[in-house]
Amino acid sequence: MNQQAALRERLIDAGVDLVLTEGSASVGLREIARRAGVSHGAPRRYFPTHAALLSAVARRGFADLGARFEAAAAGTTAPRGRLHAVAHAYVRYALERRGMFELMFRQDLLDSAASASELPRLRESALPLFEHIVELVAQCRSEASDEAAPAPAVTAAALWSNLHGIAQLWTWGSLQVALGAVPLESRSGDPRCDELITAALDAHVGPERS
Repeated sequence: MNQQAALRERLIDAGVDLVLTEGSASVGLREIARRAGVSHGAPRRYFPTHAALLSAVARRGFADLGARFEAAAAGTTAPRGRLHAVAHAYVRYALERRGMFELMFRQDLLDSAASASELPRLRESALPLFEHIVELVAQCRSEASDEAAPAPAVTAAALWSNLHGIAQLWTWGSLQVALGAVPLESRSGDPRCDELITAALDAHVGPERS
């Protein structure tokens, strides 16, 4: 890796750290420069806009999430089992890396004309994850032979929305209160969170076949 590429990666590292510790609102070019130990103007050579910087940070998040999907689903070949593993990995990621999770899907921050040069690469990181869920939904649909169901992409989008809502409401503590006033600090590993994920899968692709 040459010096310029190394500096760019160092700037992204600083952005990732900021997002994870303080949230996406804290990520600015000047603060990135301060943390990376470079001049205030240095980040502009790599990230001409704030959106370009956030997009580069978000790509790291999608790469991490994709690796977690792959690892989670490695233990099974059945489509329903793989979808179940991916769904759990998605919610766990949201609970463990809250700042990054909130940034990754904020297209109002990432998708702008000013950062158009960054967008194709961001889309290349994000869309394959959704397409993988669509493929798994289609395989589950084939096993169930449900011809009246919506298109796999529509079902996958609805399932994704459901999982995203579970993750967000669990993070805020709302679901814990609704399901029995679980303390807010108990954010992961609660069996009721697992039950919600399973219920979402059952609702969108049907119960697991024995």
